[in-house]
Amino acid sequence: MIDNSVRFSRARLLIIILLLGSLCSPGLASDGEKSIVAPLATRSLLLDAQRVENVLIAVGERGHILLSEDNGNSWSQAQVPTRATLTGIYFIDRQNGWVVGHDQVILRTRDGGKTWEKVYENAEAESPLLDVYFLDAEHGYAIGAYGQFLESFDAGSNWEGRWISEDDFHLNQIAAVGDQLFIAAEAGFIYRSDDGGKTWIALTPDYEGSFFGILPLEDHSLLLFGLRGNLFRTDDAGETWSRIDTTTEASLTDGSRLSDGTLVIAGLAGALLISLDNGHSFNLQQDPDRKGFSRLLQTADGGIVAMGDFGVIKLQTSLNKE
Repeated sequence: MIDNSVRFSRARLLIIILLLGSLCSPGLASDGEKSIVAPLATRSLLLDAQRVENVLIAVGERGHILLSEDNGNSWSQAQVPTRATLTGIYFIDRQNGWVVGHDQVILRTRDGGKTWEKVYENAEAESPLLDVYFLDAEHGYAIGAYGQFLESFDAGSNWEGRWISEDDFHLNQIAAVGDQLFIAAEAGFIYRSDDGGKTWIALTPDYEGSFFGILPLEDHSLLLFGLRGNLFRTDDAGETWSRIDTTTEASLTDGSRLSDGTLVIAGLAGALLISLDNGHSFNLQQDPDRKGFSRLLQTADGGIVAMGDFGVIKLQTSLNKE
């Protein structure tokens, strides 16, 4: 069984470290290049991850894809047919998954992440893909910078691009909330689809900065977070929004629900926001090393693995739930 509750992060350090300053820089990948198995890959920039049953799979710079089968205590590196920075991952079941990244590269696995094939690439576009989501085993979406929106109807073998808006805002994360889809974007926009991604409407909470991630709650409720500690909540699928005080100006990059129902939103400068009331209020807890978090995952044994520009570690800070 896939732990989807911890998958809904997908704001990333990439937005801060790479995206804002280097969208037009050449990609690292080229035909025939493969990722290099690096002894220090666990200390390299990691941007996204997912827990698939008891296996953790993380992606990051230089085409690194790391797997752990022991709750993050040790990691192995998969051989990958690209050296492009990888930014987003999504598994629909234990065997079938997709990864996206710079050069608009899209990778697919059919054996649980052990091996990967490149199914799409468009380096000339100079706009990285930032997230990927599949409605079912055949129908999926990949989104990215400058309004990039790709769709596949054959499990990722072929992709077609289209526009969901007249604007070319960066599309940072796509997530399902009930039977609706949402995309967190820049310039204070979030997009919603009520028909499985066929059409989209623009929603505008009272904030003009970038939104990096979405944390689904239940029914029509979700949390939306982004730059400078901005955090919003809606309980009517985005028709109205309320701002939640976070007492931090650190950019927020990831959201997850722990197995006991605790909500955690992580960010830069070691920011950890903890909610015990299903996201109505949060208490700020600071990581003592002020790490820049891109992703938190709860392991099968209840521990927490943290990822970011420092690589991957077992988070030693105990989350204060009092």
